Amino acid sequence: MKVSQIQAIARKKDIKPGKMKKLELIHAIQKQEGAFDCFASAFEGVCDQQACTWREDCFSAAQM
Repeated sequence: MKVSQIQAIARKKDIKPGKMKKLELIHAIQKQEGAFDCFASAFEGVCDQQACTWREDCFSAAQM
């Protein structure tokens, strides 16, 4: 997902993206939703959050 799309999601949730990076934005959204702020932490390809919006991007980001 592109940063501009994530910024739009953040704004809808009353989060001011400012100069936040992608990781920071997603963590802020996850916290606001009451979820774990675990984006990019699935280092071994293991995640039990099956319905997570960020799941695909998360696995990619964790490999970087």
